[in-house]
Amino acid sequence: MRLLRRIYSTYGTIIFLGSFLVLLPLFIITIEVPGLKKYGRMLNGIWAKVFFTGLLMRVKVENRHFLKEQPQYIIVANHFSYLDIPVIGLMSGDAVFVGKSSIGKVPLFGYMFKRLHIAVDRASFRSRGETLKRTKEIIDEGSNIIIFPEGGIRSTDPPKISSFKDGAFNLAFEKQIPIIPVTLSYNHLILPDDNKFLLNYKPVKVVIHAPVIPKGSEKEAVADMKLHCHQVIQEQLWKDNRPH
Repeated sequence: MRLLRRIYSTYGTIIFLGSFLVLLPLFIITIEVPGLKKYGRMLNGIWAKVFFTGLLMRVKVENRHFLKEQPQYIIVANHFSYLDIPVIGLMSGDAVFVGKSSIGKVPLFGYMFKRLHIAVDRASFRSRGETLKRTKEIIDEGSNIIIFPEGGIRSTDPPKISSFKDGAFNLAFEKQIPIIPVTLSYNHLILPDDNKFLLNYKPVKVVIHAPVIPKGSEKEAVADMKLHCHQVIQEQLWKDNRPH
């Protein structure tokens, strides 16, 4: 079984890197030509589709209409696996990921990520300030934002999620745009965060939940949105990962 997982994982790595290299010239064009960055972010979705198609892995997305009905939004999702970014990339269109700065150091991929998305060093006060400024600018430009509110892969006991940070919810209140909670049900089983980088074959499941609209005073709205999103995502994780 482990040998089969290793073969499958090696094959997956080849698909992942190969498809990226094929699309790299298009990524470069969208990055270097002014006004085309949103198309570069949309390319992320094409890349993700090629990747999962190549893996012969079915992706089930529930309630996609919640995204289509909103002109602009901030996605918040649980984060247990490196698979989370390509999974959300499948459905998010022109959306900017806020991810850790170490992603920007990966050869070629880091070049694309730093120029189309936002890489933040959470240990740096200055980096966090610049990130907040940039996310506000991106919202003003009409793009969507994707944030993992746990602040990275924090949970040591998935599917139990860690506490959420305030950033995404403060941003939603200030800009008065909805938060859309998203549950990534099985990514921690497909590609566990155990430093082995071995894939398991299992259908991907994504549940998009109803948008949460900022209401009331800032302090109350942020607290209510954060609590609601945490509860909704955690309840879905318990439901989907319940022993049968």
